[in-house]
Amino acid sequence: MSTEAVVHARPSNELARAKRQGLRVALAVTVGFSLALVNGSVLPFLAPLFATQFLLASYSPPGLRQGLGTVLLIFVVGALLIFLTGLLGDRPLVLLPLLWLCYFSCFFAQGRQVGGAGPALMLVIAIVVPLLDILQRDLGESIVLVLAKAVSIGLLLAWGAHAVFPDIGRSPVAPAPLQRSELTCVMRQAMASGAILLGIVGLCLIDPRLATAMVIPITVASLLSQFELGMSSRTAAALIVINLLGGVAASLAFAVIELRPNLLWVVLILLLVSLLFAGRAVMGAVTGKVFGGGLTTFLILFGLGVSPLPGETPELFSTRIAYVLFAVVYALCMASLFWPKLRNANH
Repeated sequence: MSTEAVVHARPSNELARAKRQGLRVALAVTVGFSLALVNGSVLPFLAPLFATQFLLASYSPPGLRQGLGTVLLIFVVGALLIFLTGLLGDRPLVLLPLLWLCYFSCFFAQGRQVGGAGPALMLVIAIVVPLLDILQRDLGESIVLVLAKAVSIGLLLAWGAHAVFPDIGRSPVAPAPLQRSELTCVMRQAMASGAILLGIVGLCLIDPRLATAMVIPITVASLLSQFELGMSSRTAAALIVINLLGGVAASLAFAVIELRPNLLWVVLILLLVSLLFAGRAVMGAVTGKVFGGGLTTFLILFGLGVSPLPGETPELFSTRIAYVLFAVVYALCMASLFWPKLRNANH
């Protein structure tokens, strides 16, 4: 084969791998969300959200040891967070710094590009656990059991999606280790991101009007993972639009389900939306983060809309688009204020 043929074959091969990855995500989201609804899951978006994180982290399926290790780690962290929240729930000055340490560790691991899907999963759990344990105590089953089931099902969904659409091509090369100056910048960025996320989690815990606004801190965490130092205004605007588009898609999907409340419509909507977002979420690092965030927003909003959590679901759902907009503005403003500047990265 000539050199020119090899050059043309590589982009074609990468495009084929990306398409298969998008199909995996769509399959995992559709099957996982539908099964959660059929089984009456309290938080039906968790398992497909975890599966999406597993799939978007790499083209290759998680190994058995890696998968089981991630499940065990998240189970232990979730149990520890529940214990600390129960013990220190009335002493926020002690609890909040511990939560910040957890958030910082997750953002730092993401910045170093280590841990695969683990840091993103732990971020979601470190947000969900305090909010549910303090604000929603009548779930019908323990939070540990909810998390353990969701993570385990998410892992099974990822493996099943890879079985249906197996990977083709070579495994990607591991990223090069960061230089000392880059590592310092990543650490400072993770410290700021942890504080930004902690601020919004604390607000949700303090303000009773935000007791059901789980979408705000999860969206903020997703956005902080999508942002990059030196991001252009065009990319930032696209990020805002795509995340809001995820909210709009969830709102339309919820309206359709209210008019035609049957499983077939749920399956068709999930398949269509997940294909639209996942098809772009695997096309490059920046594009992938943006559309992956939009899919995350859709799953959370739609999942909370159909969730049996206490509250007037339709009324609350109508305000969640505003919650997403607030989360976007908050994350963007706080990151621009407190993230390290590129000109200081080498100091």
